[in-house]
Amino acid sequence: MGGVIDDVLKPIHGGTDDGPEPLYDFSTNANALGPNPVILDHLRRVDPSRYPDPLYRRLRRALAEHYGMPETHVAVGTGTSELIHRLARWTYLRGPILLLPPTFSEYARAAKALDLPLWEARDPEHFLRLLPRAGLAFLCVPNNPTGEVYPFLEEAARTAQRGHTALVLDLAYHDLLEAPVPLPEGAWRLFSPNKAHGLTGVRAGYLLAPLDLTHFQHLAPSWPLSVYGEALLFGHLDPEAQAWLKETKEELHRLRRRLAEGLRALGLSVRESPANFLLVRVGRATEVARALRARGIRVRDATSFGLPQWLRLSAQKEEAIEALLEALEEILSGVPVD
Repeated sequence: MGGVIDDVLKPIHGGTDDGPEPLYDFSTNANALGPNPVILDHLRRVDPSRYPDPLYRRLRRALAEHYGMPETHVAVGTGTSELIHRLARWTYLRGPILLLPPTFSEYARAAKALDLPLWEARDPEHFLRLLPRAGLAFLCVPNNPTGEVYPFLEEAARTAQRGHTALVLDLAYHDLLEAPVPLPEGAWRLFSPNKAHGLTGVRAGYLLAPLDLTHFQHLAPSWPLSVYGEALLFGHLDPEAQAWLKETKEELHRLRRRLAEGLRALGLSVRESPANFLLVRVGRATEVARALRARGIRVRDATSFGLPQWLRLSAQKEEAIEALLEALEEILSGVPVD
């Protein structure tokens, strides 16, 4: 029984495995033009010999001022995953957890870890019907792995408010969109800016909510955020860091379009996102991903998202794209695309 539970709860994410470092890594959606040099400077200036403030008052105050909201409505954490699991534990949000698959696996893992009811909507209409009866609902904007930006966010926010449901918009890739998406009033907002700045090894995130989060903040273990995590979030608010991000996005989107063009030239179906990643249909995704890994190229097998014929790929530099396309052409000549 324990083995079955372990399989259900096993974290499945791109970007890590026990093999040697790949030559090219398409598996994470981090900014391939990073790390952001402005934030690196913030990281170098911190003193790792000290504890951070256990209440993170200065950081939460800075975030509150940036977004024009009360400090009590801001919570910080180790990263998106830790904040998701903490939300699931918060008794204030009693009730089922609602998702719209395929989407980020951590939402379901948080429900399963606590034996909470998990509702997976069949489509947007079904999601909206279930929403008022859920305790907690997640929408990733843009969605991971599909890149979809849902057109019903305003309606979802209004529906959630009527049902006293916490609708959490996971904005992990929002800063990487070609054009920002208007976010509805009343929705909870979850941020993990390390991806946008090409610094996924520094774990840090924050939550903004339309209510007092003091108790939620106190549910965290002591010092969930290291001094480096603090520095990353302070750096994220730095206008120079934002200017760097704005400059890199244009090139990232050019590279994503170049990648999509090359994949389509191989006869493959591509679902391009408005952020820095895409889905490509290769048939037996696990088999193709393993063959690419053997050639020093890491990709994200989308089987764990319920998409066993698809790979998720992030925009990378020209050299990496050319290597991937060459390897895929060779591999797919012997692997049928179902």
